[in-house]
Amino acid sequence: QVQLVESGGGLVQPGGSLRLSCAASGSIFRINRMGWYRQAPGKQRELVASISRDSSTNYADSVKGRFTISRDNGKNTVILQMNSLIPEDTAVYYCNSLLMRTIFVPIEDYWGQGTQVIVSS
Repeated sequence: QVQLVESGGGLVQPGGSLRLSCAASGSIFRINRMGWYRQAPGKQRELVASISRDSSTNYADSVKGRFTISRDNGKNTVILQMNSLIPEDTAVYYCNSLLMRTIFVPIEDYWGQGTQVIVSS
């Protein structure tokens, strides 16, 4: 059984910062990619940022220059540092991981339970 546990959401004023953390636990052979998605009320879930095993990154245009994603392969952890937050960043943020539980199974897609981020004065 694999679990993704997120932490770090909350309420912050515009211009502030938050740090989201996600730890993957359980029977894991290899994590290929970890990332963060978000879903605002009435909108579709969208990719915020992702990072591959070789540390190559991908960001949504709306967060480039403000958010930074990083990972610790040894701890199966991914961090999203969010700076210069704006009200449009308000959403539920979900951790995502593409991983292999064993060498004998294909890559699977796992999600965290979500953490709320509210940017408001």
